[in-house]
Amino acid sequence: MPKLDRYLLGDFVQSFFATLIVLLVVSAGGVLVAILGNIADGRLPARLLFSQLGLQFLVYLPLILPLSLMLGLLLALGRLYRDSEMAVITSLGVGPRRLLRPILLLVLPVVAVVALCSLWLGPWASRTAETMIEDANRSVVLAGLEAGTFTPLSGGGIVYLSTVSPDGTGLGKVFMQRQKDDRIDVVSAQRGSMFFEGKTDRYLRLEDGWRVEGPAAGDGLDYRIMRYESNEVALPDRSQPRDENDPETMPTTALFGDERAQAQAELQRRITPPLLALAFALLTLPLSRSSPRKQSYGRIMLAFLAYVVGNNLMVLGTQWISTGKLSPAWGLWWLSLPLLAFSIWLYLRDGRLSRPRRTA
Repeated sequence: MPKLDRYLLGDFVQSFFATLIVLLVVSAGGVLVAILGNIADGRLPARLLFSQLGLQFLVYLPLILPLSLMLGLLLALGRLYRDSEMAVITSLGVGPRRLLRPILLLVLPVVAVVALCSLWLGPWASRTAETMIEDANRSVVLAGLEAGTFTPLSGGGIVYLSTVSPDGTGLGKVFMQRQKDDRIDVVSAQRGSMFFEGKTDRYLRLEDGWRVEGPAAGDGLDYRIMRYESNEVALPDRSQPRDENDPETMPTTALFGDERAQAQAELQRRITPPLLALAFALLTLPLSRSSPRKQSYGRIMLAFLAYVVGNNLMVLGTQWISTGKLSPAWGLWWLSLPLLAFSIWLYLRDGRLSRPRRTA
């Protein structure tokens, strides 16, 4: 690789990774808030926090990587123009077409990663996350109830389990205390188990135990004591599980033979991000062109707005296909192919001098 290509590629890679780290940190906040909200509502076990966070990043990478690539290239090329390095490179006979080599050395691997995440890793991460949540909701251990530990309940109260079966569904010697208004309720049982009603309702079935109810302040003799054979206690509802035929979790290969509008819309949504990433990357060189020592932040904002509009059109087009307003034959090609053709045309015309007008 020539020295010029090594220098430019190193600058491009450094700027790309710096931008990617910043965007990942910013995106982590939004994803983390959503996951913590589900944990606080009792719909997601706390033990799955980091695994769900990592899987969600794989789902959002097709949206983060193209923006990181575009902004990273804009910052690197803008610095070259601002520091007059691009003027020196141009004086050596290196034009925009010659710069295509170091740019593509970064762009093509990133576009390949975007395609890999969009077509395979993203759907796999969605399926894996659903499977982990489904398995966790069927186990009292992963639901946050551990043997030998006093565990607070999201609806108020506390529970203690002496033993838990290896599969996480059977309980031994349960103690539970709950309070509502000024009444306190203490429940004990020799054994218990977890069962489901419907798809989201979870219950603990306690067997062979005692229940004591009385005033929380301990004043008076208003107590009730009863012995029961079976007592059912509601747990926080789990999140609504997805259908096995949900297009968002189906493999990409299965979507090609699915004629449903929702499946075709999901297929187009997975194919479009790599094409948009390539188109936005080719736009960076024409947009970064500026005079020496001139700030180029305005064009960076223009590129960012173009990225936002492109992604919003992708989401809107996906909804049109899924609802039948747009034929699946059109797909999202009306967005990706014209944008890619415009990017190539603008890149090839970048830096070309206009012909002088003929005088009479």
